[in-house]
Amino acid sequence: MGMFSMLGLAAAADIKEGMKAPAFEAQDQHGATIRLSDFQGKAAVVLYFYPKDDTPGCTAQACSLRDGFAAIQASGAVILGVSADDTQSHKAFAEKFHLPFSLLADPDKRIIGAYGVKMPLLGFAKRVTFLIDRQGIVRRVITDIRTKDHDQQVVAFLKGMS
Repeated sequence: MGMFSMLGLAAAADIKEGMKAPAFEAQDQHGATIRLSDFQGKAAVVLYFYPKDDTPGCTAQACSLRDGFAAIQASGAVILGVSADDTQSHKAFAEKFHLPFSLLADPDKRIIGAYGVKMPLLGFAKRVTFLIDRQGIVRRVITDIRTKDHDQQVVAFLKGMS
């Protein structure tokens, strides 16, 4: 088994704290191409995966991050949401709830797969948040998401990271 296939296995497995975050690029709800590398050396990244646009838990989580957006920005981080929905769905969701951050469309589930957060059978993303530092290293993996005050969970971890 070559080095490359072993790396492939690691990427599909659990991403653990201290590992390099898998690179990705995707379109957001505005049609802009967003890459993880865009933030290298500039900002920490709050990369949050969620199952579906405009469903109750996902809406509560997105609105909590919207409400905490200023505090999260103040701690030097950007927010990127990812689900398997397409850009049109993301656009409608972001407009409806005035979401000030990028929602990345991952209909072919490449990013969801790379971060190992795909739900069995359904293929939706599990609700998991990765905090990635400016060097592109995963510092925190949050799996016990409290959708209504997820912003507070994120801010607490970001304060500890700096």
